[in-house]
Amino acid sequence: MVTLSERLGYGADARLLIVNADELGYCHAANVGVYEALHSGGASSASLMVPCPWGREASARYRGEDVGVHLTLNAEQELYRWGPITHAPSLLGGDGGFPATVEDVWDHADLDETRRECRAQIERAILWGFDVSHLDAHLTTLQLRPEFFDIYLELALEFQLPMRLAGGTLATLIGFPATELARDAGAIFSDRSITLSEGTTVRELETILAGLDPGVTELHLRPAVDSPELRALTRDWPSRVADHRLLCGTPNLRQVAERAGVSVIGFRALRNLARA
Repeated sequence: MVTLSERLGYGADARLLIVNADELGYCHAANVGVYEALHSGGASSASLMVPCPWGREASARYRGEDVGVHLTLNAEQELYRWGPITHAPSLLGGDGGFPATVEDVWDHADLDETRRECRAQIERAILWGFDVSHLDAHLTTLQLRPEFFDIYLELALEFQLPMRLAGGTLATLIGFPATELARDAGAIFSDRSITLSEGTTVRELETILAGLDPGVTELHLRPAVDSPELRALTRDWPSRVADHRLLCGTPNLRQVAERAGVSVIGFRALRNLARA
């Protein structure tokens, strides 16, 4: 069977890496960090959280970079809230924003309201001027339950966009054949995804990348610059700052990948395949 790498024009033994900077629009510090990672760091793609308060500011900074939509149904921070951009009562938590937990969405969300909200987030990103390159799902809410996965897959096919699938240990916990369903429907997605442990050093990163299997691998980070705003918003601010340092340090992540014999690509290559 022809591999994804071969369909993209590479050899069957090529090791390709998509470096995705997640949560563009989350806050001002994230916008600065993500765009720095795209412009002078190692990121080859980013994902936009349309409903977040700084999503519109992220669009004002956009200059044609490889950006997809991070479909968002949760607002997990206790003191920093965002909510639906459509009329969706079943997607509201007790304090007026999206629910904090994945389980709360699964237990209460109306599927028609969920579908309408997710489609509106994609359409708003397009309206803001983004040349949307892919879809993924915040906190994997749309990936881990079959009725929500159906919406995720439907939108990926409707907009002819590649989609991120749960990788690593999450994939073993899903309980339904998500990968097979997506493949049978003709969706495009990477061969695997990885997430780095907190505190990963450049040397450890180079070892990880040197050991990648052939095919297309996704690597996800959440870069943000250190700021009083970021420290006030979330307790995990040190890991976001560390991701920014790993992406934009010397050497940056792209340089580390090339040194390990890995080629960095973006989601647009997969989108072109999805629309071929």
